[in-house]
Amino acid sequence: MKLQKYDSINVIPFIDVLLVLLAIVLLTSTFITKGIIPVALPNSSSSDNLKPDKEMVIVINENGELFLEDAPILLENIEVQILTKTKETPIHIHTDKNTKFESFVNVLDMLKKNQFANVSIVTKK
Repeated sequence: MKLQKYDSINVIPFIDVLLVLLAIVLLTSTFITKGIIPVALPNSSSSDNLKPDKEMVIVINENGELFLEDAPILLENIEVQILTKTKETPIHIHTDKNTKFESFVNVLDMLKKNQFANVSIVTKK
């Protein structure tokens, strides 16, 4: 008996597998975009509420002086204080519009060096 030679490949099973994979990706992407998967959490009488890290406020005045939580401080001391917080702690920078840009860049550089990414620059409308 002689074997038949096929000149083409049957792609229908391949397309079926791809459609199933596409359906799985589309279903899981809806959970990712919402950011939540509904879960019924159990009750506990001894549980503590989660306490998110408080935001930190850094102020740079017109003379380039730095303040952390309304107390005057040096850049090196700010770095020591900030390193006690988690990397996700929100940090707000208030800077005077007439301050030297170098002071502002020094603060941002220190935050970037320590891998803080949740930094906001506060402005007024």
